[in-house]
Amino acid sequence: MLWPYITLASAAAASYAGYATMAPGSQLYGRTLTHGSDPSQMALTFDDGPNDPHTLHLLDVLAKHNAKATFFLIGKYVRQRPDIARAIAAAGHEIGNHTDSHPNLVLVSAARLRQELADCNKALEDTLGTKIRLFRPPFGGRRPNVLRTARATGLTPVMWSVTGYDWSAKSAAEIVGKVSGQVDSRRKAQGEIVLLHDGGHLAFGTDRTFTVEATRLLLQRYSAQKFVTATNLTEAT
Repeated sequence: MLWPYITLASAAAASYAGYATMAPGSQLYGRTLTHGSDPSQMALTFDDGPNDPHTLHLLDVLAKHNAKATFFLIGKYVRQRPDIARAIAAAGHEIGNHTDSHPNLVLVSAARLRQELADCNKALEDTLGTKIRLFRPPFGGRRPNVLRTARATGLTPVMWSVTGYDWSAKSAAEIVGKVSGQVDSRRKAQGEIVLLHDGGHLAFGTDRTFTVEATRLLLQRYSAQKFVTATNLTEAT
C-alpha cells in the first residue's frame, strides 16, 4: 500500500514549505541576499526603527568605529520621526523598506502587501528624497508572491545569516554571545549579515539599550573586519 508513504511525503513537503516561509536562509520561494562571499566583511542590520533615542545612540557608536550599517525602517515610525531617518542617511548608512506597519506578510492579502510596501516607500522617499532599493520582510515571513511583488516594486529582498535575538535579551553580553557563537562557528567562511533591532514593532520608544551596547562590543570584537552596508557586501554567487 502506497498511501501511507504518500501521506508522509505530503506532510513532509507541507512542513518544508512552511519552514521556507520563515527560515532566513531558505531560497525555496526565490532568491534573497542572506550573506556575502568575503569573510573579511560583516553587515550589521537593524530592524524596526527609527526609534528615539536608541537609533541616535547607535549612530554615535557606529560613527566612533567608522562602521556602516543598514537600517530597515517601518513607515509609520518614519512619518513620526522623519528627522531620525534623515540622520541615518546623513551618516552614510543604508536604509531599506520594512513595510508600513510590520505585519506578517505570509498572512496578508495581495492588496495589503502592495499597500504596505508602497506606503513605506512613500514615507521613506518623501523624507529622504532618494529611491529605496532594499526590503526586509517582517519576521522574515515571505511567500513567492511577497518576493515577486517586492521585486516588481524595485526592491531587493535582504534576509540574514546571524541573529542576536536581541528582542528578548536580558543583557548586552547575551546578544554578543548569540552573535559570536554563530559567527565564530563558521570559522570566517563567509561575510555575515547580522540581524539586530534599533526599535520594536509593537511600540515606538522600545528600549534597545542592550542592543546599542552589544553593537559597541561587537564592533570591538570584530574590529579586524570591515563593516559595510548590505549593498556593499560582496555577494555570494
